[in-house]
Amino acid sequence: MIAAHAPTGCYGAALAEAYVGHARYFGHQVRVLNLNMLQFDPVLHGGYRSVQPLEPDLAMAQAALRWAEHLTFIYPIWWGSVPAVLKGFLDRVLLPGFAFEYQPGNYFPEKLLKGRSAHIVATMDTPPWYFRWLYLAPGLRQLKRNTLEFCGVRPVRTLALGPVMGSSSPRRARWLEKVRDLAEKL
Repeated sequence: MIAAHAPTGCYGAALAEAYVGHARYFGHQVRVLNLNMLQFDPVLHGGYRSVQPLEPDLAMAQAALRWAEHLTFIYPIWWGSVPAVLKGFLDRVLLPGFAFEYQPGNYFPEKLLKGRSAHIVATMDTPPWYFRWLYLAPGLRQLKRNTLEFCGVRPVRTLALGPVMGSSSPRRARWLEKVRDLAEKL
């Protein structure tokens, strides 16, 4: 499970804890990557033209992704997209030779993360229907299609929760139950 911007005490942390706790309760092995706790430079300085050595936390993250059969991402939508720490994490970890590999003469890469599925749980202050139909859900579509499916992860299911700002305690409790249901059905 990958939590992006889920500091202790925030609702994102509560969602992550509910997911992990329920998954473990139902016998699933879970490794947690809380991106706020990892030490790494989120900038891929030379792009793919040069090798940028992985920090120990990113090497550990690659090992966890290689081990996992299912990936879960929990993050808030900021400015219509993923938080910068998640984007930097993806840039640094999903590298050629690890997540995908171009073959000579082929425009489409070999998908090296095949055999994995994923859940994306995103919180937002915009009503999810508005985010999906008027904005076209860029903070979900980009991670789902352009990143995870590009690397072979399928199926990828999304859950948009919002608006969080001003939400009631009963509504937040229902969202926690939805996340627990996802974890139960792995």
